[in-house]
Amino acid sequence: MEGQLGALGLVLNAIVLWTTRYTGAAVAQLQAEGHELRDEDIARLSPLKHKNLNLLGRYSFTASVPAAGALRLLRHPDAAGLGLDEDDEE
Repeated sequence: MEGQLGALGLVLNAIVLWTTRYTGAAVAQLQAEGHELRDEDIARLSPLKHKNLNLLGRYSFTASVPAAGALRLLRHPDAAGLGLDEDDEE
C-alpha cells in the first residue's frame, strides 16, 4: 500500500509539472498573439483543476515524443474534442 501511495505521488507530481509547463506555453502564445492577459488572472491559474488530473489513481497516457526539449503543439481553443471541466459552465 505504501509503495502504491509513493507511486501515485510521483505520477501526480509529474502531471502537475507537465500541466504547469503547458499552461505557461499557452500563456506565452496568447501574449505573443497580442491577447491582453491581466497579471491577476495569470496569478490565479492552477495546474490542479484540469481533466487530466484526478485523485482516483487512474491515469491514461497517449505516448508521443516531441523533439528533444520541445513541447507538443498547442491546440486551438475552438478545436473539436476540447470539453469543459465538470465544474465549468458553458
